[in-house]
Amino acid sequence: MILAPQRRWLLAGGVLLSLLTLIALVPRPVHGGEIDQSKLSEIRGRMQAFMEQGELAGCVTVVGRKDAILSLEAVGNLTVENGEPMPKDALFRIASMTKPITAIGIMMLVDEGKLSVDDPVEKHLPEFRGQMLVSKRDKDSVTLTKPSRPIQIRDLLTHTSGLPGGPPVGIGDLYTKRNHTLAEAVMAFSQMPLAFEPGTKWSYCNTGIDTLGRIIEVVSGQSYEGFLKTRLFDPLGMADTTFYPTPEQLKRAAPTYAKKDGKLVRNSNAIIALPPGTRYPIPAGGLYSTGADLAKVYQLMLNRGTRGSVRFLSENSVAAMTKVQTGDLPAAFTPGMGFGFGWGIVKTPTGVTASLSPGSFGHGGAFGTQAWIDPQKDLFVVLLIQRVGLPNSDASPMRQKLQELAAEAVK
Repeated sequence: MILAPQRRWLLAGGVLLSLLTLIALVPRPVHGGEIDQSKLSEIRGRMQAFMEQGELAGCVTVVGRKDAILSLEAVGNLTVENGEPMPKDALFRIASMTKPITAIGIMMLVDEGKLSVDDPVEKHLPEFRGQMLVSKRDKDSVTLTKPSRPIQIRDLLTHTSGLPGGPPVGIGDLYTKRNHTLAEAVMAFSQMPLAFEPGTKWSYCNTGIDTLGRIIEVVSGQSYEGFLKTRLFDPLGMADTTFYPTPEQLKRAAPTYAKKDGKLVRNSNAIIALPPGTRYPIPAGGLYSTGADLAKVYQLMLNRGTRGSVRFLSENSVAAMTKVQTGDLPAAFTPGMGFGFGWGIVKTPTGVTASLSPGSFGHGGAFGTQAWIDPQKDLFVVLLIQRVGLPNSDASPMRQKLQELAAEAVK
């Protein structure tokens, strides 16, 4: 059979794209210091041990630097029930690891001069005007007063806004049914009184991050999902990062497990397939992604806003995101931490962060996923698992062991 020239070019292009994808997944030697390959080779065995202990079905791990992937491992099974091997391109619900990506979207708009982190939220979302503060609450009554200042975008980025952490009564099932638009849900959030004065306390806040997603929509003129796809995911080649995975992608999605009576059981509350009629992206936690895709975002951050020849964020925005913005407020879920714009920041390495340098930053997700970036070591580490019930205090020994091996490998 003789192919027309156009078809020959298409075929050659498809083969080339496949080869480039495979090459991107192969760990490569890097400059910037010796790599202890023996430490990296220990990762598979250590993760396999956790699987054999019944702590997880399987996992994908990534260790990399700003210019290369040092290790990409897939260990164990995609599902306990069927026993199929975990693929390296498995999709994981990364939950709150979505939050820093939402923050990246906001900082892109800051770089364009379309907003400032010091803007009152009501400047872009008028429904927040006149928001009140709970000054007193007793058995039979709630007293509302006017806050000393309106909440600002920086308060949303740092979880210091005072907004209640979850959706209000009436749409409390928003994250499971996903049956409202961002505009509808954020309108409801705006009517909730604040729990404390903005900027005076740190309190983890999903509704605040979701509100950032709505600000992206209003300021950019695009849907929140569309903005991130066109401005971040597509340019980075993150084809498997999405709020709405296709049926084909869901075949590679790792289900979520809980541990019951010493065994892993499928967790019915952690939905992998999307509910019918899904309309809500969940800027605070709705993304699905893969290890290879996420590595591109973390390399962007290690490169202070660029990847390859493309600049996504200014150096000033990266610096603002990755420095402590919460002062001396107790922040984050583990000791020695503060918060930047969308990222948890290591102030004093201790416990689970002991192998990281001061100034390292990252975020985890509700289903056990974790990623941490250490600029001093030119290192990022990604752990993708799907487990509920793991404590925030140490985010599972899997995370700590992976970080230790990665840090030892690049000494």
